Amino acid sequence: MTNKTNNPSIDIVGIGNAIVDVLTKTDDSLLERLSLSKGSMTLIDESKANELYEITTNRIQRSGGSVANSLACVAQLGGKAAFIGRVRNDNLGEIFREEISTTGTIFNTPTSTVGPSTARCIIFITPDAQRTMCTYLGASVLLESKDLDLSAVREAKILYLEGYLWDNPAAKNAFIKAAEIAKNTGRKVALSLSDSFCVNRHRESFVKLVEDYIDILFANEDEITSLYKTSSLNLAIEKLKKKCDLAAITIGKKGSILISNGKEINIDPFIFGKAIDTTGAGDLYAGGFLKGLADGLNPKTSAKIGSICAGHIVTQLGSRSNTDLSTLISSHLEA
Repeated sequence: MTNKTNNPSIDIVGIGNAIVDVLTKTDDSLLERLSLSKGSMTLIDESKANELYEITTNRIQRSGGSVANSLACVAQLGGKAAFIGRVRNDNLGEIFREEISTTGTIFNTPTSTVGPSTARCIIFITPDAQRTMCTYLGASVLLESKDLDLSAVREAKILYLEGYLWDNPAAKNAFIKAAEIAKNTGRKVALSLSDSFCVNRHRESFVKLVEDYIDILFANEDEITSLYKTSSLNLAIEKLKKKCDLAAITIGKKGSILISNGKEINIDPFIFGKAIDTTGAGDLYAGGFLKGLADGLNPKTSAKIGSICAGHIVTQLGSRSNTDLSTLISSHLEA
């Protein structure tokens, strides 16, 4: 792999699913015809992915995946970001590589020449801003330890891991290897729980991962209550305080709750207009937050930066900002 030890520093290196987001505007009638539940995420096979891809119109194709979106945000904010994820040597793989590179994110993971095709997430966006996703994971979940850019892991201030990859044993082993290297180098390790269903499948090992390796945790209300098997957000937070020094729990339109050294801080949402697409809101929150931390800002200020990024991205289509986020942050962040 490319050795980047000559570079002075990387702010964030992330490991996650390399997915091409295929966004298309539609109406409820198409969802009904396809028997899709609005707002849901459905895993599909390659045949179904090809079928749905063909019926999309006016499609926008971007590099996606939760951690990849966060890293693109870090890069767009002027940070140095590197992404590790697997794509196939096909058309969508090339789209992923080209598009994420345009954000300034380093992407040097070798392309797979065998096995499943590049992952894609077909996102149907209805007029009420709801996103209904059909995801084919393809090559992305076959990430393994040999795909790791170990120099980037050692060099980055923060290693960011995507919970979705926990389903694959080889990817899980890669996570642990990267986390151990980061910790041994004195770096911070962050995790996104990704999805409550993912948490349900791997609750015990996620709890252990948080206790053993994670310095910074990102989750929404469903994910954190699932992790600690409680219907009460407050009870889940109390348990989390004992396990993790720094966490951000997003609570939708109400903003987020920052947990820092055992204290809770409510972070207000930033409203920049009507929400038309919630795709990537949590991802950009994490990206802004991590960039703040990498710059040496305190957790509260970092969380506000995340909230600004999330508040803006829901007012446009897709998870790549069409506005200069740095300017937006400068004009809305309190001194």
